[in-house]
Amino acid sequence: MDCGKSTLALQTDHNHRQRGRRGIVLTSRDRAGEGVLSSRLGLERPAVEVADDVDLWRIVVDAISGGAGVDYLIADEVQFYSTAHVEQLARLVDELALDVYAFGITTDFRTRLFPGSARLMELADRVEVLQVQVLCWCGARGTHNARTLDGAMVVEGEQVVVGNTDLQVGTPGVVGYEVLCRRHHTARMPARAAHSGVLSPDPLPFADPPDEVTKTTR
Repeated sequence: MDCGKSTLALQTDHNHRQRGRRGIVLTSRDRAGEGVLSSRLGLERPAVEVADDVDLWRIVVDAISGGAGVDYLIADEVQFYSTAHVEQLARLVDELALDVYAFGITTDFRTRLFPGSARLMELADRVEVLQVQVLCWCGARGTHNARTLDGAMVVEGEQVVVGNTDLQVGTPGVVGYEVLCRRHHTARMPARAAHSGVLSPDPLPFADPPDEVTKTTR
């Protein structure tokens, strides 16, 4: 999260359209609502909502049969796609020679792979890590997605729950998401807990202090 993947998806679509190529933009559960691909920078454009019963192969074949050329697909929020959707994307590449650019996060708030992301990594011709570095509240590289409820980190629940990554501290009853480094994800310490002085439910791995400490100054 927060690495600019949707911004890059929109930029990729723009670059191809500028060269006269024709494409279809796909998304699922975007923060801006159904049928929209949006970026936190304020950019957005209409998109095909990939619900569970959507057949991506059929959408493209129908478009081509109706006279609308299709050269490429932009698929955002791929972590929410089913494994069948990902396999349909691979078939579009192999059988119709389309370019498919897929964007998504790999793991959920429990550090488990999303089924769609796992299947994509198994089938993709190339996997690239975005270059925009996300930071944990401590300043270290953010590598893990955390889910919070009222600012407190939770580690159980449904894999997919749409929330807000811009959650205001103290907002009651709202699910939020935050990027943490592995250390603070393991310690269950999101920003609010750290800034309020709330300690992790697990003890820190520090040894007991020695009986005497000798300090030498020179």
